[in-house]
Amino acid sequence: MNITEIAFTGTPVTDISRARAFYEGVLGLSPSLESAGGLWVEYEIGNGTFGIGCYGDAWLPSPQGTCIAFEVDDLDGEVSQLKSKNIPFDREIMDSPICRFAIICDPDDNKIMLHQRTTTSSSFSQNLTV
Repeated sequence: MNITEIAFTGTPVTDISRARAFYEGVLGLSPSLESAGGLWVEYEIGNGTFGIGCYGDAWLPSPQGTCIAFEVDDLDGEVSQLKSKNIPFDREIMDSPICRFAIICDPDDNKIMLHQRTTTSSSFSQNLTV
């Protein structure tokens, strides 16, 4: 297998209108595509695509499912704004050797990481010892 890129990341939701209000109204994403009668919405973010889909029992949200990480320029500022809107947090700001991050929850309890790099991953990998 020769995987060349991530085509998109999708997250299941139970109410597409409520999810769009969160992703567009709270997080500020702009839809780039709507299909399947409005049950699938895509958002172009940098070189990637994030999608939300509402397909009933065929694809259900899970608080233990995959977590997408959205890169932000000002993690502290974004966290402050989201707290002022009473957005639930799964994890407060944490620091790692290469980044800082916090994890919030969407209306279906899907996890969303807000991520801010503190160094480049290539410089970090050069310092790893195996």
